[in-house]
Amino acid sequence: MTQLDAASSAPVDAMRYSYPASAMLGDYLRAAAGLGPTVLILSTVSVGSVAEFVLIGFVAIFGAFAVRTGLRHGTSLEVTDAELRAIGLRAATISWAELDRMKLAYYSTRRDRKSGWMQLWLGAGRARLSLDSRLDGFDQVVRQAAIAAGERGLELSDATAANLQALGIRVPAR
Repeated sequence: MTQLDAASSAPVDAMRYSYPASAMLGDYLRAAAGLGPTVLILSTVSVGSVAEFVLIGFVAIFGAFAVRTGLRHGTSLEVTDAELRAIGLRAATISWAELDRMKLAYYSTRRDRKSGWMQLWLGAGRARLSLDSRLDGFDQVVRQAAIAAGERGLELSDATAANLQALGIRVPAR
């Protein structure tokens, strides 16, 4: 049984991770760079209906990106031996004993594949979580997910297996 910390109601053996502000700054700047000029044009220049429709579409896209960035930045994760819990406006809980989906993808930003980020998708029934490698402790979360996937006998894609190996995580036996 997990002991609880009286001050925070979090399990004592839980590790807590979050997205640092420095890692999210680029996304906030990209959202502002898209929203700012678009809103400025819409509010100061008379444009035709087609151009207005296109600009409103850009506002919606950049606005959604800004909201998504804020939600991700405001989410913290608690990892225990029993579960992964997202705390914030988009709360979710993945029980390791019920894990039924795991995908780890690498997205390169250069042709030489030396720069990029990883994205982890986890699911258990209707619960699902998506994390990216800017998360403090991303490797530890991936390691715990790989252990749970191995214990559950999940079939992992070749790409997920290769990405686990790139992180130095032993791929669960298939």
